[in-house]
Amino acid sequence: MAVLKVIEVLSSSEKSWEDATQKAVTQAAKSLKNIRSVYVQEHSAAVNDGKVTEYRVNLKLTFEIE
Repeated sequence: MAVLKVIEVLSSSEKSWEDATQKAVTQAAKSLKNIRSVYVQEHSAAVNDGKVTEYRVNLKLTFEIE
C-alpha cells in the first residue's frame, strides 16, 4: 500500500499556464521522487499596459512517500 503526500506549489511563466505548470513539476522533481499527479487548482495572470505579462498557477502536487 502506497502512502501519498500532497503539497501546494505556486509557479509562473511568461509563456503560458501550461509552461508554468511544467516549470513547477520540473523544479519539484529536483527534490521530490515519485511524483504521481498534478492538479491545477487556480489560474491567474498579471497584466501590464493591457497585455498579459505573466501566467500564474496554483497547483497541488501528489507524490509517493518511500
